[in-house]
Amino acid sequence: MFNTVNPVFTSALLSWFAAQFIKTILNAIYKRRLHNAADIIASLMWRTGGMPSSHSALVTALAVSTGILEGINTTLFALSLFFAIVVIRDALGVRLSTGRQAQALNRLGRTLEAREEIEFAPVKEVHGHTPPEVLAGVLLGGAIALLTSLMAS
Repeated sequence: MFNTVNPVFTSALLSWFAAQFIKTILNAIYKRRLHNAADIIASLMWRTGGMPSSHSALVTALAVSTGILEGINTTLFALSLFFAIVVIRDALGVRLSTGRQAQALNRLGRTLEAREEIEFAPVKEVHGHTPPEVLAGVLLGGAIALLTSLMAS
């Protein structure tokens, strides 16, 4: 079945979708944020943050499946590995920190606006990932890459 499809592409796409699907189910169960079909579609396609990290799953699947298919001594594997490291580091550090700063700015802005001191337009709160969310994404992406590679051979 997978013989005619690029296993690197397949594992990356399946990893991203699986992580988004799991995240959507967990949001529906624990946070009860999904009220209609539009919320479900938005969660499946675009929402960031949460368990597991779809960014980490995708780039891990990309690196692992590239390593299996092309070999770990190739330029392509090195490129995919370091791309994964940058994306995972960004999810853990930069996006998590900027998301927390945006939340604090929004709280401050709402407080000042309530006091009628300023007119406030909230900033977008980008959601980064905690270490357990990233680890879950890495494990999910690695497992899907291994399974996809096994099925392709």
